[in-house]
Amino acid sequence: MDNATRSERSRKLMLDAASTIIKRDGPGKLTLDAIARESGMSKGAVVHHFRTKEGVLKALMDFQIGYFEEFTSRYLEKLDGASAQPILASQIAVNHQVAIEPQELAFAMLAVIAENPWLHSAARDMAAQKVEEIKREAKDPDLALLRFSAARGLAFSSLLGLCPFSEAERERLFARLADDSLWRE
Repeated sequence: MDNATRSERSRKLMLDAASTIIKRDGPGKLTLDAIARESGMSKGAVVHHFRTKEGVLKALMDFQIGYFEEFTSRYLEKLDGASAQPILASQIAVNHQVAIEPQELAFAMLAVIAENPWLHSAARDMAAQKVEEIKREAKDPDLALLRFSAARGLAFSSLLGLCPFSEAERERLFARLADDSLWRE
C-alpha cells in the first residue's frame, strides 16, 4: 500500500472515530485526544491530519456535504430528463433522504454548528447555490422555492424529532412535493 492510500485510510479512520464520539458522547466530548483513543492512532498522527478540533469539524462537515452531493449526482443521473425541474427534484429527494435515513452524524453536526457558527458558511453557501439553480430552472421560482422550503422543513423537523406527522403522512407529503404534475406553474 502506498503512502497516499495509507494516509487516506488513517484519515478516514480518524473521521469515523470523531463521528462515533459525536454520536455517542456529544460534540462537547470531541477532542484530539479522544479521537486518538477511539481510532487507536497516536495523537501526533491526528494532529498531523487535522491540526485542531476545528479542522476535524470542518472535515466532518465536508464529508456530509460530499455525501449529499454524491446523492444528488446519482439522483440526477437516475432522473435522466424525466423532470422539468431536475435540481428542485433532486433537492426534494435529498431532504426526503435526510428525513428517512438515520443520520446521527447529521443531527450531531447540527449541534456542532450551533457551537461553531463559522461552520454555517459551507452549508449556507451550498444551499444558496441550490436555491439559485432552482430559481433559474423554474417557470415560477416562488412556487419552486416553496416546494424546496417545505421539503427542508419536513427534513429538519424529522431530524430534530419535532415532526408532528406519522411516517405515512410524511411520505405522502414528500411524494406530493416531488410530483411535478400536482404543481401548476
